[in-house]
Amino acid sequence: MSPSEDSFLSHLFELRDRLIRVLLAVGLVFVCLFPWAKELYALLAQPLLASLPQGGQMIATDVVGVFLVPMKVALMVAFLIALPYVLYQVWAFVAPGLYSHEKRLALPLVAASVVLFFVGMSFAYFLVFPTVFGFMAKVAPEGVAWMTDIEKYLSFVMTTFIAFGVTFEVPIVVIVLVRMRIVPLVTLKEWRPYVIVGAFVVAAVFTPPDVISQLMLAIPLCLLFELGLLMARFISPPDVELSGSGQSSDKG
Repeated sequence: MSPSEDSFLSHLFELRDRLIRVLLAVGLVFVCLFPWAKELYALLAQPLLASLPQGGQMIATDVVGVFLVPMKVALMVAFLIALPYVLYQVWAFVAPGLYSHEKRLALPLVAASVVLFFVGMSFAYFLVFPTVFGFMAKVAPEGVAWMTDIEKYLSFVMTTFIAFGVTFEVPIVVIVLVRMRIVPLVTLKEWRPYVIVGAFVVAAVFTPPDVISQLMLAIPLCLLFELGLLMARFISPPDVELSGSGQSSDKG
């Protein structure tokens, strides 16, 4: 066996071992959360339950939905709790192949990405959900029982969490684009009008068809893009900002 093949196999075995550790960690947390699966779903559904009319409730149209949906919520929470360990395994796998300056940049960006993703989910849960559900309850026609299936609600929540979590990653994306000299900072500033239009397009696709929820996604996206531009000014080399080109002999 050649040295290159031996190296490839060793990396493959290491990847397998780390994936097994990740699965075991998530599985262990899931087993611990299993007895409280119903309570976790109730907590997730609280923003909607608080907005339902008097006597309103959620429904389950699937025979096994009352069991599977809380299990899915418990699994999602288990993954979020185990996320630091998951990221550690990812970092331990890729870190040996990075240069020292790449390690100095990657570690804080990964940590900031996780924090921002959780902030985005919290923004959706504590601000967006009560606002959207309250609006829907008010516009429901007279005589219509406004209820939803628990499976559809979970799908809506997951889509919204991902949409807002990814949206709050915009500053990290901007910083990476500038720091890695993929797109100059001046070019990103010139893209500002297109980013604003794109923000509303993304909001229209990933949020319910009401103006309130679309604004609550589009406006933070635009503000986070501006925050990314501001932060990128402090990490981009001077020649990138002045000349508008990403070419420089400094590898940082």
